[in-house]
Amino acid sequence: MTSTSAHPPVVDLATWQAARDELLVREKAHTRAGDALAAARRRLPMVELDGTVEVIGADGPVPFLALFQGREELVVYQHMWFDGAPHQGQCEGCTTTAWHLDDSAYLNARGVSFAVLTTGRWHEVAAYVEFMGYRQPWYSVRDAPAPIGGEMGYLACFLRRGERVFLTYSTTSRGNEPVNSALALLDLTPYGRGEAWEDNPEGWPEGRESCWSWRCDAEGNPTWGPTSRPVPQWTRPGATPVDTLGRQGDCH
Repeated sequence: MTSTSAHPPVVDLATWQAARDELLVREKAHTRAGDALAAARRRLPMVELDGTVEVIGADGPVPFLALFQGREELVVYQHMWFDGAPHQGQCEGCTTTAWHLDDSAYLNARGVSFAVLTTGRWHEVAAYVEFMGYRQPWYSVRDAPAPIGGEMGYLACFLRRGERVFLTYSTTSRGNEPVNSALALLDLTPYGRGEAWEDNPEGWPEGRESCWSWRCDAEGNPTWGPTSRPVPQWTRPGATPVDTLGRQGDCH
């Protein structure tokens, strides 16, 4: 992002507090609107699917029903995959989601299981999961029909009733953002995400393309060029500089 001298106006604490209190009214209205949407979500109908469909995980083929781990509810993230691509060529958008969902202890405490699904071949997926250090269960759904397999890049929720399985909710694109706490924190900062679509005051740093900071080179410079990796990969043991993205297809 281009450096700038632009910044919010400097005021005394009482003036700041008055402006903050005014914004708080709008924030509370936004929260209540979100509560109303969540209430509507809980009233959506659901559709039954075949819980015996096999997926492949660390212990081999298992029925989709096993992903509930005996709990009544299941949340999955459906991770995009580039066949044959090296680690640095895998989906950067999905990396942000999976990285922020590294632990499901609080979901489990509420009676909800979590898993990551992807259409990659299991031997490729297993190597990637080991490299990234992910602790969540991953499964290949390469041959599974939608909504278990099919199009990826979604968060989906399922409900179990005995041996019967139902899809209750699914979302994608910016619907996945609640998972990404980094984005939520950036939205609290003066300069935000630094993306061109944001509504900023005059003189603010010029925004860049969406998700521009999700890949960087070995020196930490944001870039989506062939020498880059998804940002968290540089923290992984054995992550070395690269000279190719190593995949076919568009960026995500």
